[in-house]
Amino acid sequence: MAPLRTFTAAEVEKHSSKKSCYVTLGSKVFDVTDFLDDHPGGDDLILDYAGKDITDIFEDEVSHRHSEAAYSILDEYHIGFLAPSVPSPPQTPESGCNYSSTTRTDLTTEEEELTVETDPTKDYETYKFLDLNKPLLMQVWRGNFKKDFYLEQVHKPRHYKGGDSAPFFGNFLEPLSKTPWYVIPIVWLPWVAFGVYKASEGLPLWAVPTCFISGLAIWTLVEYILHRCLFHLDEKMPDHRIAITLHFLMHGVHHYLPMDRLRLVMPPALFIVLATPFWKLAHTIFASNWYVGTGVFCGGIFGYVCYDLCHYFLHHARLPKAMQETKKYHLKHHFTDYQKGFGVTSKFWDKVFGTELMYGPGLKTQ
Repeated sequence: MAPLRTFTAAEVEKHSSKKSCYVTLGSKVFDVTDFLDDHPGGDDLILDYAGKDITDIFEDEVSHRHSEAAYSILDEYHIGFLAPSVPSPPQTPESGCNYSSTTRTDLTTEEEELTVETDPTKDYETYKFLDLNKPLLMQVWRGNFKKDFYLEQVHKPRHYKGGDSAPFFGNFLEPLSKTPWYVIPIVWLPWVAFGVYKASEGLPLWAVPTCFISGLAIWTLVEYILHRCLFHLDEKMPDHRIAITLHFLMHGVHHYLPMDRLRLVMPPALFIVLATPFWKLAHTIFASNWYVGTGVFCGGIFGYVCYDLCHYFLHHARLPKAMQETKKYHLKHHFTDYQKGFGVTSKFWDKVFGTELMYGPGLKTQ
């Protein structure tokens, strides 16, 4: 670990670009340049505060009150302190944060700060949950965790430093757990196009887009149901290691490591398992016309592709202003209340079923 040094406020302010980005939290200085691409809200949200103090924004209820995990992640980028002559606002991270009181407010023991570092080993020693240096799935299987403890920990986001992915299977199956975002359109759009072509062979021209759009609309409901009723069984799932392991495999790992670029979209093998029943359902509902069922199904698959890409970019892209509210809404689901806000591409079904995340001036997330 490099020695910590002292910075003046003017020095920190010079590091305000994507090439070199410093921020302060009270009297501590952090070099978050390497974290920009991994920030779940996008690098633009950090760059707005480059060279500045982030205490207020970390505690801002309207924007996003940061979790205990955020402070732990930030500590990995600690490089020094502001010069004593520079006044700094008090730091008040959330209760239970892995930040000692001397770390936050008393900088007279800087030698002790040299030993403070948040890493996979430290995280495991602190929480006795999962060791990010070892394959995760078998740790969940063998851990015999109680459900309440598992849910508390899996919804406490971690960040695997270096932009890589933590080991999941730890064997020849490891590649199956990783999927770059661009694989999704490459794999599924040709099949969508082929399905639309086959549907058009038995349908009038006007009926093809009607079936396709209907499937797209149906997907938005399917997206909500899958996210709420399958991926987030959470408190409703049995307190058994089989259920807990399946939960982690399906969606828990994403909440545990939400910034993992290679585990943000659904692996094709897993989506085939989920899509097969919907193929049969579409052709059962429209049993009288195979071509209609195929057109509707293709619209649904196209909706899935849009959903997966949207999900990825909500975590890892600088989005236009029109999408900023969608990004904030999804991040609230991750970092504030995972039991609400199940719509990723839209709030519509959250509003219909009463699971909308509410936030804003004068409001707390409900």
